[in-house]
Amino acid sequence: SRIGSEFRVTKETSVEINIDLNGNGICDCDTGIPFLDHMLDQLASHGLFDVRVKAKGDTHIDDHHTNEDIALALGTALLRALGDRKGIHRFGDFTAPLDEALVHVVLDLSGRPYLGYSLDIPTQHVGNYDTQLVEHFFQSLVNTSGMTLHIRQLSGKNSHHIIEATFKAFARALRQATEYDERRRGSIPSSKGILSRS
Repeated sequence: SRIGSEFRVTKETSVEINIDLNGNGICDCDTGIPFLDHMLDQLASHGLFDVRVKAKGDTHIDDHHTNEDIALALGTALLRALGDRKGIHRFGDFTAPLDEALVHVVLDLSGRPYLGYSLDIPTQHVGNYDTQLVEHFFQSLVNTSGMTLHIRQLSGKNSHHIIEATFKAFARALRQATEYDERRRGSIPSSKGILSRS
């Protein structure tokens, strides 16, 4: 079982998250932010993770706090689901197209949080979703999961396509990194002998 959960409550939000790394791609997400629900569905479907998110926040102000706290809780849940990380591939690398958009994602479940982000999203909003929140989502997720994550846009003109290609590429790279390496036979994929969140 590789399941992680997190329940995060602040004066601004209430977030409950569960992720199963050995899932079937089921998404049960109600964030109060429709576009984010759509992106989390991409994460579940293309990563073959079961993802459950129930969130309520001060979206009457804007989506910033809810977007951030969902990502922070997701990173924590992912950290718990990974455990000691024995036997996993650790690294993930995937490039996803969506029509004219092409996005490359590389990640390392290293325990060292870092985000390299170079998306050029041409509009400020997709529907009601502020596209500045995409970077903030991934930065928050990186901070709590201890992941090194690089996101590069190779092409794209449509904001929706660019963001969706990003989440699809992230999902496939994360799936690759979390899957077991048969040759590793349960050992930790590090010359140090440990992968920590420090």
